[in-house]
This record gives sequence, C-alpha cells and structure tokens, in this order.
Amino acid sequence: MLTDYIQRAMNKARCEILEDGAYYGEIPGFQGVFAYAESLEACRQQLQEVLEGWILLGLRLGHHLPVVDGIALEMRKETA
Repeated sequence: MLTDYIQRAMNKARCEILEDGAYYGEIPGFQGVFAYAESLEACRQQLQEVLEGWILLGLRLGHHLPVVDGIALEMRKETA
C-alpha cells in the first residue's frame, strides 16, 4: 500500500526547468514537498526521497495525509 501511495503521488508531480537550467519539482497537495536539482532525473529522485520522509514524519506526528487515488495512509494505535 505504501509503495502504491508513493507511486501515485509521484505520478502527480510537476517538474519544470528554471531559467538557470536546473529543475524544480513539487507535488500538488503535499505542502512542503519540493525538490531542486541539476537534472530532471535527479529532481524526481530527490522529490521522491523528500516525499518518503514527509510521509514518515507525518505518520509519526499523527498528521492527516492526503488521500491519493483512493489510498489513505494513517497510523492506527494498537489496543491491548
């Protein structure tokens, strides 16, 4: 499920080339998830790494993460 979530979020990524020739990427709806790199491939790789860290931190802190193509991630507390 996590892999599908990440892949589907990455499918929504937008990357653009900047005036200096570097690339900027972001994923709409994922505040603070962005990347800046010298190539498109490096930008997308960095963007995915940032997304993964953002997801892990968000889950740990109990944040509500965006639903992506019907996939919702949430931490569930175990009951004894």
